[in-house]
Amino acid sequence: MKLSPRDAPRYFAKPDPGRAGLLIFGGDAMRVALKRQEVIAALIGPAGEEEMRLARLPAADLRKDPAALLDAVKAISFFPGPRVAFVEDATDTVADVLKAALADWQAGDAQIVVTAGALTAKSKLRVLFEGHPNTYAAALYDNPPTREEIAAELARAGLGDLDNAAMTALTALAQEIEPGDFRQTLEKLSLYKLGDKAAVSAADIEACAPATSEADLDDILNIVAEGRDGQIGPVMRKLLAQGVQPVSLCIAAARHFRTLYAAASDPGGPAQGVGKLRPPVFGPRRDRVVRQAQGWRIQRLEMALGLITDTDLQLRSAGQHAPAMALVERMLIRLAMLAKR
Repeated sequence: MKLSPRDAPRYFAKPDPGRAGLLIFGGDAMRVALKRQEVIAALIGPAGEEEMRLARLPAADLRKDPAALLDAVKAISFFPGPRVAFVEDATDTVADVLKAALADWQAGDAQIVVTAGALTAKSKLRVLFEGHPNTYAAALYDNPPTREEIAAELARAGLGDLDNAAMTALTALAQEIEPGDFRQTLEKLSLYKLGDKAAVSAADIEACAPATSEADLDDILNIVAEGRDGQIGPVMRKLLAQGVQPVSLCIAAARHFRTLYAAASDPGGPAQGVGKLRPPVFGPRRDRVVRQAQGWRIQRLEMALGLITDTDLQLRSAGQHAPAMALVERMLIRLAMLAKR
């Protein structure tokens, strides 16, 4: 069965020990790893690994020894308590091995927890876990954590008393940094406030936050495609500080707007057009691309692609003397203004 993005965080915090298995998959390996750690800790407790109630099985090893999974599922531990058979970095090549283990699973056996990268809807792993009556499949998308997830992380770090300004600052920080960095920031904050009974303030957040927060190429492209020209400057400064090259920005912009053009020009509309893209686009990013394509007319997308091509040619011209990044920033501002027409 599928776990919706809304229900998944609650299930990760308190998984059902009677389930035969759980598949966690997504493009961000760190997000997947953090949720997998949370689920396994909730199932077997903090001493579960020391008591040998956790069996780690790399998926590559299962291809050589398929019986190893069923052995781990049926094994009886010297210590009492629930057990987990963890299959790491799974692909469709081990789907049959997992199917056989789930078919033989009985109450009292080790629960099978599987992690994987991004999977299509037709993936054998997804079909297996979403269709099985006693398993769950949860997709993790590259979204900032929700308020509920932030609250859970705060509780885990022992930080329950935050003023409004601190919570606002923490929410903003969670949208800018990676999940692993965010968790480390909370651990650092917990040590920083050790013995201090005063509420966590925005100044405390600032003192413990990473020195720099990086921007991503997707950030600037979404800002431009959605016509938010006022946000281009700050993100461009971050990209410049990170060493992003002007030509790379131009290539990424061309790729993004070609994607929007392909979606918008489909006879069935942008929603159907996005469904035909290769490589496919999934989850919230798919919804965002659909919204962006719906906001642009075909003629304006053609103008945008022409502007990007002209800028790319300027960058590659031997006689070009203007600062390259300034040319690209001007192009992005013009594109954002075009989106607002």
